[in-house]
Amino acid sequence: MILLIDAGNTRLKWRLTGTGGPLEGAAVMADAEPLTGLSGYWSDIERILVSTVASESARAQLHELLLARAKVPVEYCWAESTRDGLSNSYGDVSRMGADRWHAMLAGWVRCKASFAVVDAGSAVTVDYVNASGRHLGGYILPGLQMMRRSLKVDAARIGFEQSEQLDTRPGQSTGECVNHGLAWLTEALVQGIHRDAKAFGLSAIYLTGGDARRLQALGLEANVVEGMVLDGLERIARAGVL
Repeated sequence: MILLIDAGNTRLKWRLTGTGGPLEGAAVMADAEPLTGLSGYWSDIERILVSTVASESARAQLHELLLARAKVPVEYCWAESTRDGLSNSYGDVSRMGADRWHAMLAGWVRCKASFAVVDAGSAVTVDYVNASGRHLGGYILPGLQMMRRSLKVDAARIGFEQSEQLDTRPGQSTGECVNHGLAWLTEALVQGIHRDAKAFGLSAIYLTGGDARRLQALGLEANVVEGMVLDGLERIARAGVL
């Protein structure tokens, strides 16, 4: 069995392959035991592959937990210059978040044509790849939850209750102004992605991450694919070469 882990800034997702069908789970990174769903499987795990953008302290804590449970080496997969015909635009690939690279790899393997990957998590990342597999570049923006938290923490006089409604009309209370403003800003992001997709002649837009459905509800015309980072890791695991 192979354990695949996507360790983000706030959330951890995992997938266990070789069980007759993928076994998956998710937890908050800060949990003392984020991998409780793997009880009973640890002794059968032969490889562990991790894609992470977590802080070094969080990574070290996860590393110790994995070594204590599985007794096999932990293999960290970082961004690369090239793999499977996909090429990175970064001059220094170590500066790219591993999650972006692995999500792009999953998109490339899925369509082998020009595409965008939008990962709507704590941060929103947008990456474009052309039909030759060349990364054209991308964007990194604060996600919805991060923007809400910033307003609560850094603007003490802006008091508001969080709303999940995606209303973009001008607000008529502080709460509405904040919540509608975030939706309005996200809608502008959606419009920008559509504009770029047309300019680059992209064949597909893939959308993943915890806020994927919110972006879709605000008009993003995309294929929602859960676990794209894990899909990319699984591709690497099947190749057998890091």
